[in-house]
Amino acid sequence: MRGPVCVALLVWLLNDAATREFSEEQMAAIRQRIKSMFYHAYNSYLDNAFPYDELRPLTCDGQDTWGSFSLTLIDALDTLLVLGNRTEFQRVASLLQDTVDFDIDVNASVFETNIRVVGGLLSAHLLAGRAGMELEPGWPCSGPLLRMAEDAARKLLPAFQTPTGMPYGTVNLLHGVSPTETPVTCTAGVGTFILEFATLSRLTGDPTFEDVARRALRALWKTRSDIGLVGNHIDILSRKWVAQDAGIGAGVDSYFEYLVKGAIMLMDEELLNMFQEYDRAIQNYTRFDDWYLWVQMHKGTVSMPVFQSLEAFWPGLQSLLGNLDSAVRTFQNYYSVWRQFGGLPEFYSIPQGYTVDKREGYPLRPELIESAMYLFRATGDHTYLQLGLDALESIERIARTPCGYASVKDLRDHQLDNRMESFFLAETVKYLYLLFDPTHFLHGGGSEAGSWEEGGEGGQCVLGAGGFIFNTEAHPLDPAALYCCSRHAEDRQELRDILLSLSQPTEKSGHQSIPPTRQTEDPPPSQSESIALKPGEKKTLPPLSCPVQPFSARLSVMGQVFTDNT
Repeated sequence: MRGPVCVALLVWLLNDAATREFSEEQMAAIRQRIKSMFYHAYNSYLDNAFPYDELRPLTCDGQDTWGSFSLTLIDALDTLLVLGNRTEFQRVASLLQDTVDFDIDVNASVFETNIRVVGGLLSAHLLAGRAGMELEPGWPCSGPLLRMAEDAARKLLPAFQTPTGMPYGTVNLLHGVSPTETPVTCTAGVGTFILEFATLSRLTGDPTFEDVARRALRALWKTRSDIGLVGNHIDILSRKWVAQDAGIGAGVDSYFEYLVKGAIMLMDEELLNMFQEYDRAIQNYTRFDDWYLWVQMHKGTVSMPVFQSLEAFWPGLQSLLGNLDSAVRTFQNYYSVWRQFGGLPEFYSIPQGYTVDKREGYPLRPELIESAMYLFRATGDHTYLQLGLDALESIERIARTPCGYASVKDLRDHQLDNRMESFFLAETVKYLYLLFDPTHFLHGGGSEAGSWEEGGEGGQCVLGAGGFIFNTEAHPLDPAALYCCSRHAEDRQELRDILLSLSQPTEKSGHQSIPPTRQTEDPPPSQSESIALKPGEKKTLPPLSCPVQPFSARLSVMGQVFTDNT
C-alpha cells in the first residue's frame, strides 16, 4: 500500500514546487470563466429541460429524477445570488412559488428532498433580503420561501414515525410511507437532517422538525459498535446493521458532516462530543498513511482498501475543527488522484493505484473543490487555487457539450453519460466560484457595500455578517437568523409570562401558589418588584444575541458564533 502513497506524495511535491501565485486580476478572470460555465449549463436547463428535475445534456431534453420539483432550479437558486445575479434570483423565486406543488403522488427520497429542496428553499429565503426581494414584516422569521420549505419538510415527517425514530428512506408526498417500503436505509439517510430541520424549527417556532432530527441522531448513536464505529446500512425497525462496512464515504459521509456543522451552527456540545468520539475510532481503525479505508465495524479489519470520491469532503471538515496538518496531507493524496485522471473516479483502489471496475465514472462532484475552498481560507496556500483551475479546465475539456455539462461515465477514456446532476450548479460551480473569491460575503468579506443587513422584529438583528454554514448540498444557512427568531420567540413568551403574572389576583395567605408551567432561571416579577436591573447587575444574554461583529470566515468550534460571555 505504501508504494502508491509515496508516488502520490512525490508527484505532489514536484507539482507544488512549481505552483504559481494567482494575482487579483487572474482570480477575477477565472471567476468570469466560472460564471460562463454556470450560465452555459443553467440556460441549457431552462431552454431544454425545465420544468423537469434535470437536464440530459447529450440529447438536449429533461427528466424527472428525485420527485418532479424542477429540482435544478431550486438547487441553483442561491448560486444565482452567489454570482451576483439578483434579477434572475427574484424571477426564479417568484416562479417557484407559482409552479412548485408538493401535494403530488410521487415517491421521493427523504434524504435528497431534504438536502436539495428544503435546504435550497431555506437558503434562498435567508438570502432574499440581500437579493432585493420584498420582505414580509418580521423576516427572516416569516416569508413565502420559508413556507415552501416548511411545506416540503412536513411531507417528509411521516418517514420519521417509526418505533426507533430513524426515518424510512422513501416517502410518498401524498400518501406517506408505503406499507411495503423497505426498512433498510443508509447511515447518512438517518443522520443528515439536523441543519435543515433545526433551521426550520428555529425560524418558524415549531419544534417538531428539530425534535425528530435529534431523535434520529440519538437513535443512530446508540447503534455504534463496541469499538465506536457505525456501518453503512441499517434496518431502522430492528436497529440491526445490514451492511457493516465502516468508513467516511458513500452512505455515511454527511452524517459526520452534520455532527460537526450542527455543533457549530447550534452551539451544541452533544453533537460535537458525538463526532469527537467517532473521530477517535475513525483515526484509530480506518486511517492508513493519510488515506481512509473501509473496515469491518465490529472488528476494525480492512474490508475495502479503496478511496471513494465522496470522501473528499473530509479535509474540509477537518479544517473546520482546526486539524489542518491532517487535512492537508489527506488532501494531497486526493489531489494526486485528480491529477492522474482529470477528475475523481467514484472508487479508486489504493493498493493498485487505479480505478475500480464499474466505478470509473465522475459525475462532476464538488467534494474536492469544497475541501480546497476551506483549506485555502485556512492557509492562504495558492496550491488550492491551482486545484480549482485544474478542475475548471478539466470539466471544460472533458464534460462540456452543446447543451450543458455531462457526467463522465468513464475517466479512463472520457466517455460521457446523458445526465447533469443538479448538484453541479448547486455545489460544484458555487464552490469553484467561492474558492476564487476570498472576499465574498459568504466568507464574511467586508468589501461589498452593505455586507450585513437588519432583520427580525423592529430590525433588531444583524444578519448576513458571516459564519454561514453550508449544508451538504452547499446551501448556505445563516446562524444569526436562527438565534434572531428563537430569541424573539423567547422574548414574547417571557412577556406573556410577565403579563399573565401581573393579571393574576394576589394569592390569599395560607394558599399555595400554582407552580409555573414554564421553568425559568428567575420567577417573573410580581407587581411590587422592579424589572429594572439593580446597581452592578448585568443582564444575562442569550447564547447568540444578533452579533454586530462579523463572524470569522474560518469556521471553528472554538467560538466564532459565541458571544463574549459564553
